[in-house]
Amino acid sequence: MQQNNIQILCTRPLPTSLIDLAAEAGIEINVSPFIETESILSIEVQQEIELLSFQTAIVVFTSMNAVDAVTGFLDGHQPDWTIYSIGTATGRLVKEYFGEERVAGTAADAASLALLIAEDRFADEVVFFCGDQRRDELPALLRQHGIDVNEIVVYQTINLPHTIEQQYHGILFFSPSAVQSFFQKNKLTDTTILFAIGNTTASEIKKFTDNKIIISGSPEKENLVAKMMEYFSGRGIGDK
Repeated sequence: MQQNNIQILCTRPLPTSLIDLAAEAGIEINVSPFIETESILSIEVQQEIELLSFQTAIVVFTSMNAVDAVTGFLDGHQPDWTIYSIGTATGRLVKEYFGEERVAGTAADAASLALLIAEDRFADEVVFFCGDQRRDELPALLRQHGIDVNEIVVYQTINLPHTIEQQYHGILFFSPSAVQSFFQKNKLTDTTILFAIGNTTASEIKKFTDNKIIISGSPEKENLVAKMMEYFSGRGIGDK
């Protein structure tokens, strides 16, 4: 194993396998979360989901947190839903619970997903399961195309701002919320490279710093780690 000369901060938990793989390439990843999410377990949310679970509906998921929250309330029940979802990981979780036959479409980001739903032209109304800090792109685009959006907030994001004493060669960001939380108490050196899970997160970073930003081409944590490894060592996750 190489000596770990490159120091990376990851602002969300990562599988140990990814941390170990980076270490083999001489890159040390220190994990320090700046946000956490919690399902909203209120009676009101439970009643909304239970009522909807006995109806035919078109529903939208844009995060794994929303899938986890909703399926927790469903407790094994399989509703008659047509489902659209974002991202490979969220889509995979949807298919694991609801079955692949329920998935009408997936897209890489919220804007693309909204356009896909609009182009399918059989949705007059959708249910959007989201968090309390959801972005505007998807509901705004759907409403522009004459599609009503029933938003059900099923999880909340809690900021965990804290001061980082060490200077890092690179920092991994996976959401705009984590970016906001990080910059509440931290500043960067000009040489720190920032890695963003997507364009929305990158746009949030630009509000706080002019540092170099590298954007992952896919909304998967593995791909963002791969981008970082390629930048610092030329070694991707698929390399042995």
